[in-house]
Amino acid sequence: MRIITEKNVSKFIIYVFIIIMSLMIASISYYYVKNTYADFDKDMAQLVTDYYTTQKKIIKKEVEVVIDIINYKATSSDDEEQVKEEMVRLLHNISFQEGKSNYVFVYDVKNINGGDKFAIMLVNPNRPDLLGKYVSSEYKDENGKKFREEFLRDIRKKGESFTQYSYKKPFENESKQKLSYFKYYPNWNWIVAVGIYLDDIEKDIENRKVQLEQKVKKQVIQTLFLFMIFLSVAIVFSILVSQKIEEFFKEYEEKVKKKSQDLIELNKNLGLRVQEELSKNREKEQILIQKSKFIALGEMISNIAHQWRQPLSELSSVLMAIKFKHNMGKLDTDFMQRKSNEADKLIEYMSHTIEDFRNFFMPKKEKETFLIYDSIQSVMNIIGTALKENRINVKINVKKNITLTTYLNEYEQVLLNIISNAKDVLISNKIEKPEISIDLEEEAKFLKLIIQDNGGGVIVEPKSKIFEPYFTTKEDTGGTGIGLYMSKTIVEKNMKGKLRVTNVNGGARFEIIIPIK
Repeated sequence: MRIITEKNVSKFIIYVFIIIMSLMIASISYYYVKNTYADFDKDMAQLVTDYYTTQKKIIKKEVEVVIDIINYKATSSDDEEQVKEEMVRLLHNISFQEGKSNYVFVYDVKNINGGDKFAIMLVNPNRPDLLGKYVSSEYKDENGKKFREEFLRDIRKKGESFTQYSYKKPFENESKQKLSYFKYYPNWNWIVAVGIYLDDIEKDIENRKVQLEQKVKKQVIQTLFLFMIFLSVAIVFSILVSQKIEEFFKEYEEKVKKKSQDLIELNKNLGLRVQEELSKNREKEQILIQKSKFIALGEMISNIAHQWRQPLSELSSVLMAIKFKHNMGKLDTDFMQRKSNEADKLIEYMSHTIEDFRNFFMPKKEKETFLIYDSIQSVMNIIGTALKENRINVKINVKKNITLTTYLNEYEQVLLNIISNAKDVLISNKIEKPEISIDLEEEAKFLKLIIQDNGGGVIVEPKSKIFEPYFTTKEDTGGTGIGLYMSKTIVEKNMKGKLRVTNVNGGARFEIIIPIK
């Protein structure tokens, strides 16, 4: 039984979408709340650290302000004792208010190393019972800590001290933890201090924590509300989309029915159409092949004409010399014999040329072993005159004793096609110093014949396109586009080799790779 059908696909999409979106929103909300409260704990820890640091800076600043006042008073009068009494009165007036636990207290140090009577308490609004009396560094708070000995030790090392200890809180009978800053004023042997009770700090931190917690809760609620709005909008959107999908399926179903009917009609006539197209393609192919044959025949006749031009001219010169001697009455047997021999050599050369062309175009289907150098020379005998007339320099760097076993005529046909194409490119591009080089590289299992020109290279991309049937860049000169296609077919199908082309040093480089065995 199929769960999804054309009829219920739109509803199925809605349900799946709602489930996926709900799970996504729930997951996002869970991780958002979790991460938000994790960040809240980190922020609170940082807040506590920063708040304690700030409070330490505040009480230190208060002490520094007191010492600045002492310095100012000390420089304004020469009577030191009077200034000290005035400062004590002044510091008594800088008293704490109810609800404010930080206050200034001052020790008049008698023995910086400590002891039972290491100092006299000059100022302490919280402990008026100690004013003017000796205090001991051996005094312990309710936790057994000798805090006076601790801050004296720091003062002896660096002149100041932050010390935490338990001490009676103003307006209360119990002791609380207190953080005080002590600074030594060496001019008068005073230790000036200001402290703050930690429960006051904790109250401030708790108030800030409540404020921050309320802010975080508000952000979480707002975010969850936005997520729910988004989910609602997404559900409404999915319903609208599903309706559109349902309409689309109905239209699509109608189109499919129509197309199916068209296909049925098309299949009835498909066989006839295929046969017609194949017949047309065969006709086009035959026309192109026939055209190629005529062009090849024309090139052969043109090459024969090039080959015969010079011997015919020389034969005409021989006949004119015989006629001239005859008219002068000086035609003797020796002269006639010599000129007859020259004429025979020219006629033999012309006959040999016809034989070369006949052998070249004669089809052979059997493999034979031949010298590659001789094969190249046979091709040059056909096309060499045309190359010389166009001043195309041909460099042949092939050893004369290297043999190859394959189809000779087809191998020479490939050489002729590639060299002929190179000649046409060099002439068409009007290269100043046209050149074709033919090199042979021997490898373990292959012989690689390289034909390279300096005619500008293959300009089409990809370069392998030149091996496609009917592709030509010589439409104006009647190119059929099957020469290189036939060459690649001969090399790769008949000879089991490879025919490749690349651009090197401003020209095309063809590689004919034939297996040795």
